[in-house]
Amino acid sequence: MTVDTSQEVLPEQPPQQQSSLSTAAARNLASTTKSAPQMQEITSRWLLRMLPWVEAKGGSYRVNRRLSYTVGDGRIEFVQDGSDVRVIPRELGELALLRGFEDVEVLTALADRCSQREFRAGEVLVERGTPADQIHLIAHGRISQTAVGKYGDEVAVATRADGDRFGENALLDTDATWDYTATAETAGTLLTLSRADFAAVLSNAPSLQEHIQNFSSLPQQRQNHHGEAEIAMSAGHVGEAVLPSAFVDYELRPREYELSVAQTVLRVHTRVADLYNGPHNQTEEQLRLTIEALRERQEHELLNNREFGLLHNADFKQRIQPHSGPPTPDDLDELLCRRRGTRMMLAHPRTIAAIGRELNARGLYPDHVDVGGQQVPAWRGVPILPCNKIPISKENTSSILAMRTGEDNQGVIGLFQTGLPEEYEPGLSVRFMGISEQAIISYLVSTYYSAAILVPDALGVLENVQIARKRD
Repeated sequence: MTVDTSQEVLPEQPPQQQSSLSTAAARNLASTTKSAPQMQEITSRWLLRMLPWVEAKGGSYRVNRRLSYTVGDGRIEFVQDGSDVRVIPRELGELALLRGFEDVEVLTALADRCSQREFRAGEVLVERGTPADQIHLIAHGRISQTAVGKYGDEVAVATRADGDRFGENALLDTDATWDYTATAETAGTLLTLSRADFAAVLSNAPSLQEHIQNFSSLPQQRQNHHGEAEIAMSAGHVGEAVLPSAFVDYELRPREYELSVAQTVLRVHTRVADLYNGPHNQTEEQLRLTIEALRERQEHELLNNREFGLLHNADFKQRIQPHSGPPTPDDLDELLCRRRGTRMMLAHPRTIAAIGRELNARGLYPDHVDVGGQQVPAWRGVPILPCNKIPISKENTSSILAMRTGEDNQGVIGLFQTGLPEEYEPGLSVRFMGISEQAIISYLVSTYYSAAILVPDALGVLENVQIARKRD
């Protein structure tokens, strides 16, 4: 008997007819739940949140300080023509010895006598105990200075980088010797000016001779260790000793910070504002996102503006270099010890990650502190706050800022002005500019701001921090 195992072929069924409204069609009639417009550019803006904001009536703020004799604390700039590097003559005025000297012809003669020297990593540039007869201007590179400590061991004195110099006292002191050893950490370029070349220019420049004589007669004994004019006083005396008289002298030309401005014109078509305002008000949402962008720009300017930005206006004596490249706990300690009452540190998120790697490598775990209801990493109790406005160089280096804040603490403050016409937020105004013939409404959105460093040690910067991960 034969069995047929083939499957039975069923007749084709007609397609099932739709019995209800499809979801695709239903969505055309439904009112969906919508979010407000989102914006990826928005950040935490810790700098704007943490800075104390001070009213600057009249659009400017004057910082009065005690008179200081500190001179020549700026960095020196150079010009490069291919492989040739030259110092800008007027930049020699940044040297303490030449501060205020304005004879361009003599400065040019000194600049022409600076000789270029290339150095390699590991090269010893000057050796402790040898005669010092040159000043060295660092055009590019990093140089470490070491000396003998109290117990005979080698200790780090300082790290010098682009724009720094060393050996300035060698130009006039014929008996000067190097009290440290300078070793190149990276390859770079030096410009050197010898005592003999300086003396040759000096002998033919009466104006420079007069300037050197006036410089040598400055009343150095009337300075404190901050370089401020000393306040004479007596202590520990007995009887009827004659007390010294004193007064507190001020700078004759104090710095004034003028408010800067960030502005934009917001345009909204009347048809959009009239017909498409549900569930979100189109004008309000457009304005909200515009203000967010202005605030982001404001924080960027507070850090990077060359006139008042914190990165460009930090005192050069408050700029330090990392000892080995990455941001180690030792570097953070050195940054903190240069000021009292540090309120916060600011760093790029990638820099904070590099700090974490260095702590992990040493078996350390950072503290966390509460800032505005949010837990943030801290070092020695000082919060380390992220800020993506701090630039990262092509060499994967960045900076870490440490600051004391507030007028009462002689710290860093933000400047703004309230009570503006048509003010929308403190220090920010939204002014109606009219409706064009194309039925477009225009609003002028403006915010005014600046920042001031009340005393030099209120702000410190750890520069050239290496943030790239080292290859295992």
